[in-house]
Amino acid sequence: MKPSLPFKPIYLFADSQLLFWRLNETHLLFSLRELITAESPKAAYIGASNDDNPDYHSIFESAMNSVGIKNCRMISSSLSADEASFIEQADLILLAGGDIEKGWRVFERNDLKQSIIRRYSEGALLIGISAGAAQLGMLGWPDTDVRCENLFSTFRLVPFVISAHEEKDDWMMLKNVLRVAPMKVAGIGIPAGGGMIYHADHSIEPIRYPLHEFSLERGRINHNLLFPENGKLLIEASEVC
Repeated sequence: MKPSLPFKPIYLFADSQLLFWRLNETHLLFSLRELITAESPKAAYIGASNDDNPDYHSIFESAMNSVGIKNCRMISSSLSADEASFIEQADLILLAGGDIEKGWRVFERNDLKQSIIRRYSEGALLIGISAGAAQLGMLGWPDTDVRCENLFSTFRLVPFVISAHEEKDDWMMLKNVLRVAPMKVAGIGIPAGGGMIYHADHSIEPIRYPLHEFSLERGRINHNLLFPENGKLLIEASEVC
């Protein structure tokens, strides 16, 4: 019998589209639900990056309800004792979009950083959307000022710098982060409507649209496209910037 892997996949979405996306009439979220063994899962929504906007929590709640997950809770930035207790039991944790730095400072201030890492190590399923996807990667940055001294370490559960829906700007922010990063690290850009799964065996699975992979070699940015096809990762050289 093949031994089970210790961690669940991590899901990174560019935006909320994939929360409702169907492939061949099958809801993507059903594949996530099947990874959770609890009969009545608890799903936590963390909206620190968007100032705890209740409208976005409503979208999350609707998506969870569509796959039979009814016990949902919005975790506020102030983090009450009851909310902290819910996180410690959550089977699914979603990090919402918004401002990468703003959300990360909240995680550091209220100890959600440690709680999320602990729950992941205990088997919780993690989803990051936009800023939340970036936070699950290696580095975060302010919205407008990308300099080495302004970068900060994030969860580092996914070993890439992650950027989302930046294709209209040719992924300029992501490229700049790679150029000034204090370590050699690759970047992945997730286009609008797309996503990726980072599996426990360290493989990457693009969802819906190709991912953009960037790496810095001798001062030049290499760009590859990672295509989704039948669950396998296909890599096609694209350009050198």
